Amino acid sequence: MTATGNEDDEGHGGDGTATPYTDTARARLVLAYEAYELAELARAAVPVGEHELRPDGTTGAPGSVLAEAARVLTAAHRFLEAAVVYERLGGADWRLIGALLNLPPHTASDRFTTAVGGAPGEARWWQIHVARHPREAALDLDDWVLRHEDGDGADLGTAPVSGRLARRNPRRRDGDAP
Repeated sequence: MTATGNEDDEGHGGDGTATPYTDTARARLVLAYEAYELAELARAAVPVGEHELRPDGTTGAPGSVLAEAARVLTAAHRFLEAAVVYERLGGADWRLIGALLNLPPHTASDRFTTAVGGAPGEARWWQIHVARHPREAALDLDDWVLRHEDGDGADLGTAPVSGRLARRNPRRRDGDAP
């Protein structure tokens, strides 16, 4: 804990005891970010741009909407990949993942094993940010969720992301039973 009684950004207490988020919680942060990025890209595609359509009915910039759709699709693929990583770290087997994706288990494994294994050099900036500053990343996502509440009556609380992440038990080693 810091002097204010809070954990520092890496989840360390003032006594030097590490209590970082679990690997599954960090994967959930990456998944949340990918959802955020997908939502932002999709939201930007909704309004019709001022010069997007000409009076004669042609497009102002041929290919621009298709390029935007391709960016949304790429973000959707990253979101799916992050969901698979999260589910695998959470205990789902390839049979379940394959069934949910309408794929044979070996095909699902072949398609997503690199993502689950975290291929060196493939980390995006957000994954690095989550690894180095998980609490800050979670608080950034809290802010985004709260700014985008739609009034559907769901009580998200003040920490809809950071308040629900599991922390590693400092008295337990990875692999130990809970």
